[in-house]
Amino acid sequence: MSKPSPEVYEQGKGMDAHNQVMRRIRAEKEETYDPHEPTRVWIDEDNTPGGVFQSLTIILNTGGCRWARAGGCTMCGYVAESVEGGSVSHEALLDQIQVCLDHEKENADEKSGLVKIYTSGSFLDEREVPGETRRAIADTFADRERMVVESLPDFVDREKIEEFTGHGLDTDVAIGLETVTDRVRHDCVNKYFDFADFEDACAEAVAADEGSADDEGDAGVKAYLLMKPPFLSEPEALEDMKSSVRRCSEVDGCHTVSMNPCNVQRYTMVDELFFRGGYRPPWLWSVADVLESTADCDAIVVSDPVGHGSDRGAHNCGDCDDRVQTAIKDFDVRQDPSVFEQVSCDCELTWEAVVERETSYNMPLAR
Repeated sequence: MSKPSPEVYEQGKGMDAHNQVMRRIRAEKEETYDPHEPTRVWIDEDNTPGGVFQSLTIILNTGGCRWARAGGCTMCGYVAESVEGGSVSHEALLDQIQVCLDHEKENADEKSGLVKIYTSGSFLDEREVPGETRRAIADTFADRERMVVESLPDFVDREKIEEFTGHGLDTDVAIGLETVTDRVRHDCVNKYFDFADFEDACAEAVAADEGSADDEGDAGVKAYLLMKPPFLSEPEALEDMKSSVRRCSEVDGCHTVSMNPCNVQRYTMVDELFFRGGYRPPWLWSVADVLESTADCDAIVVSDPVGHGSDRGAHNCGDCDDRVQTAIKDFDVRQDPSVFEQVSCDCELTWEAVVERETSYNMPLAR
């Protein structure tokens, strides 16, 4: 795995300090999970380089992200939903896939052209998902048009991607980059790798794409960014996201950027800060502002605010949240920034004041 400089692991400092706190918080969880049942599965619609597809989204229940077991990211509570023991068998993972196929059959009129598989970790890490399971899943969905698989950049290589593209599947690797700013990724998110590692992973996808035959699928990368990690004020988060979206769109092989507004999940450092009044999720106006101002980028830029309108998710005043969320979803499909001209609310003045005046020393300036 990629490693940051030795200083960040100095005992009691940097990532070591973050990891100590996260391990303590996550030790509080009491729930247990069935290794034969996926964490979640749902039917949705997604915009891709190949067009808009009905999508089957699968969250596999694995032994959890390797980095999260060490402590992990400040905002990520998904490891708390992982199966105890650190691993799930090949047979149990295929049982989970069957549950998802049954769900699709019961809830959709036809098979989804797009299948997205997440593990809240790295699908391409063979300590999470064995190679034989990965190849069996590729065989299972060989009749679909497009796949998205999730991974940290360390585990992305052309041979694994070609297991999917070889079936004729257009394949995207979703990478939780969070930000192009290494210091923010290290100090605010507690993620160990650098932007250069993301660029290397994109190069692997490009190599898989260029090495494919005419009857094989294309390969690319979908970058996931985090809007407003802890310790950033609203204006700092806005500036970071706009520059991150633009820089990602310039990387060869990265064709889609998904901006995820931070939401407050249990068993996380963000949850601890939120409980003490030290964190507010981003304004939905900020999400709209980033999308509107980066609509000219040479990439598909989308966002799906989880828990919108709630205190723990991206929100405005409460009255306009659903309208702004609808505009965001409309933009995801149409990529037309004019959709945001159709929504307004008095609370936009409050947001503008926050963006103008909030600093790291007085955040959150407004709830």
